[in-house]
This record gives sequence, structure tokens and C-alpha cells, in this order.
Amino acid sequence: MTSGSATFRNGALFDGGRLHFGQAIVFHNGALAELVPEERAKNEGLVIDLNGDVLSPGYVDLQVNGGDGVMFNDDPSIETIRRIAEAHRRLGVASLLPTLITDTPDKTQAAIEAAIHAVRAGVPGVAGLHLEGPHLSVARKGAHDGALIRPMEDADLAALIAAARELPCLKVTIAPESVSEQQVKALFDAGVLVSLGHTNADFATCQRYAAAGARCVTHLFNAMSQLGSREPGLVGAALANGGLSAGLIADGIHVHPEVMRAAWASKTAPGQIYLVSDAMAVAGTDQTAFELEGRRISRTNGRLTLEDGTLAGADLDLTKAIHNLVTQVGVPLQDALAAATTYPASLIGQKGVQPLQYASMIRISTGLDSCEWLPD
Repeated sequence: MTSGSATFRNGALFDGGRLHFGQAIVFHNGALAELVPEERAKNEGLVIDLNGDVLSPGYVDLQVNGGDGVMFNDDPSIETIRRIAEAHRRLGVASLLPTLITDTPDKTQAAIEAAIHAVRAGVPGVAGLHLEGPHLSVARKGAHDGALIRPMEDADLAALIAAARELPCLKVTIAPESVSEQQVKALFDAGVLVSLGHTNADFATCQRYAAAGARCVTHLFNAMSQLGSREPGLVGAALANGGLSAGLIADGIHVHPEVMRAAWASKTAPGQIYLVSDAMAVAGTDQTAFELEGRRISRTNGRLTLEDGTLAGADLDLTKAIHNLVTQVGVPLQDALAAATTYPASLIGQKGVQPLQYASMIRISTGLDSCEWLPD
């Protein structure tokens, strides 16, 4: 709605930082105009009863491998990106990073070119690109193809620096086993968002890599050195280092709710824990299985696994993740919403929309089980 007025009543507004209750929410010509006490509202223009629902900016998802039946790895093209972005928009996502899982050099370059073309073409929702590999640790490969994992070479570094010049955000997940501190510093200096993940590196090494320029951690607790009594690992570094933020797959499968609760309570600021879907091809569909580079992945009871039982991405959207944080972990709704919007947006340099725009807002049901974009 870019013209006229709309008034929302009997609900709440999340403005990116706070939840506002007991207020009528008024938009004029597409922008948030005012919050007024319910009893003083003039019911301007279109009047909608929220029935307890919440208005929020759309989600920001920094790890999206697929959707609508396709994987980015299957065909790293602008058409695939467009299809994935449209599927996730239906799930409330305003901005995302299409994510390529470890693949060949040619496929990686094709993904970079596709993302650049998508950004130039203005494909809605595309905020850049996430390359999750191939410069990882085979020992912590998870569902990645170990045969394709390799050290970062000069040509790889040059290609990433060149891509960063063309993209609003280039996020790269790396492991210290395959990338040097000097390479991380070069990536940081070029504006690349370096994320540590799929690694067995110890605490001290992870701290050095954070000092060199790594700013976040990929899917906290999964495919990384764990928190131990004598060796804190990457998990310990992610929680102790305020310069690191950490993505979290809050499906209750990748990380137990009590572990999420402990992590949430112990995270050192200003870095934050933010939500990611780690969504695969099945997102937005009823599919029960799909293939990733010839390997069958099955969908059973909210779990995606390879034939050997290895978790392979998540059967999750960010509304479900928010629900799980609130109901299973006890995170306040205001903070859970920030973890799906403000925190990841800030990490990739999006400062949010001020004033809040009607077209960027979603309506989240009071039961935190569905969402929808506001009506045109």
C-alpha cells in the first residue's frame, strides 16, 4: 500500500528493537505514521483487527540453500535464485543470502556470477551470497562432500575479493584448517563477511581468526569443535568473544533447547545469536525427499538426513524458529524477533527501514505458527 491510510488495532508492533502493545498502528502512504493509544485511534483508511497478532519487519535469513523444490547447488543461476527467493518470501523472508554448499570451482564461480546478476537485476529479497565452503575441514564436513573440500589458494582469494566488490554482501564460511589468518585479513579488508564453521580448530586458534577479521560463526554447535571443560573450542569462542555473532538453527533437532538456553544466557555482547533456517529444497513444499549432488536426502518428522543419518540442512522456517525460541527456550518474543530481523540485518550491513514501511511488514499469528505479508 503506497497511498492512502491503514490502521491496525488489537495487536502489537515490533519496530526492530521493541514490542509495542495497546497501540493502534497507523500507516500513511506506505510508511509508519504513528502509534496511538487504542482508545484515541481515529480508524483512518483501511482498518484491520489483528486479533492479537504481531506486525514485524520481514525476516532476514543468511543461510538459504534451497526452496520450492530446488537447491542452489543444482543450478546456480539467476533463475534458481529467483525461484528460491520467491519461495522464502512466502515464508516471510524479506532478505536472504542464497547459499552454495561446498562444490567445484566452476560451480562456485557460477554461483558468484548468478548472485551478481540477481542483485543487478533487482531480484526481490536477494541481499548477496553465502559460500559455505569449499575451504572447510574434512573432519567436520557434516553433509558436505569431503572430496570437494580444499585449501584456499591465491586464485580463490582473488575471486572472492573481486566478488565482494560486486555484491552488497558476500559471506564466506571457512575453517582455519584450510584458510590462513593472512587470507582472512585480506577478505575482511575487502569487505567479505568471514564466518568460522565446519572446523575442529581450538579456542585459541578461533580467537586469533576473530582478531584477523572473522565476525561470525556458522550454525552454532553443529560441525565444529565443542565446548569442553579444558578446551572451549569454537563454541566457546563464539560465546565468549563479543566480536563474533553466531547463526543458530533453532529447530530443536540441531541443538537441544536446553543447550540453546545456556548459549543464549552466556553470549557475550555486542555479538548476537541470530536465527538461520539452513533451508533446503523442501522449503515451501510438501516434498518428502530430494537429491544433493546425487545423494538422497529424506524428510521425516521435521528432520532432513542423508542415508547414513547425517543431518543435511534443516526443515525449518524462521517463524517456526521464533516459536521454538519462545516456547522451548524461554526467550522473550521481542528478542526472538530481533534474532530473525535486526541482528542478521545489522551483521550484513542493512540498517533497517526507517520509518517502517508497510510493504516490508509481515503479520505473525499470535500462536507464532504462521505469517503473511500485509494486504495490498
